[in-house]
Amino acid sequence: MPGFDMSFGIFSLLFGIVFILFIVVFVVVFVRILSQWGKNNRSPRLTVEATVAAKRTNVSHHHHNTGDMHMHTGTSTTYYATFQVESGDRMELSMSGSEYGMLIEGDHGKLTFQGTRYLGFQRT
Repeated sequence: MPGFDMSFGIFSLLFGIVFILFIVVFVVVFVRILSQWGKNNRSPRLTVEATVAAKRTNVSHHHHNTGDMHMHTGTSTTYYATFQVESGDRMELSMSGSEYGMLIEGDHGKLTFQGTRYLGFQRT
């Protein structure tokens, strides 16, 4: 059956292309994460006067099919706060939920960070 062989060949080619694209995207994301981690580690730890300008959350929903007719779902929340420093510049930093809960928009104090890594906020 020549038609079957040709469609199987196209499927194999498309599967191979999608698999390679998946690997490339995975490697690029992994390299970016490692690069940011290294950049943060090389950055100085700074403590500056800042004001909490805004807060936000990002909720992600995850669905995982186990293959045995069961679907597992879950959510994860990432917490962010935007700080405005004395120069007027703003920076948004990710933090834990407990740190996020302690901040109120308009709080003024000392922000400690390293690159894009939030290290703490001491209200004054």
